[in-house]
Order: sequence, then C-alpha cells, then structure tokens
Amino acid sequence: MFKKGKYRLPLWLRRVRDVGYQFLIPLTMFQLFRTILFPTTIDVVLLAIFVFLYLSYVIGLF
Repeated sequence: MFKKGKYRLPLWLRRVRDVGYQFLIPLTMFQLFRTILFPTTIDVVLLAIFVFLYLSYVIGLF
C-alpha cells in the first residue's frame, strides 16, 4: 500500500519544501502590497498562486 502523510518524501525533498515555505510568506506579503498599489492581472494571478501554495502546505496537500 501507499504510505500517506508528510513522511513519504525523502528527507532532502522535505527540506527543499520547507525552505520554499519559508520564502513563500515574505513573497506573498510583497506580492500583496504590490497588488494593492499596482493591480494588474499578472499580480493578481501570482498572489492567487502564492496563497494557494501556502494553504496547500498548511493543509498538507504537498
């Protein structure tokens, strides 16, 4: 059977994911301020992608 949970990934891949998560919060904040000041379609799409990635990490999808 397939193991479920966050420990199914190799250790190095989990570390890469966790480091990416640490960079994701400041990037999301920067993108939020940029979207508030200069709202363009690309900024809104990037903000939506960052929020989706953050929520998927918190919920445990990735």
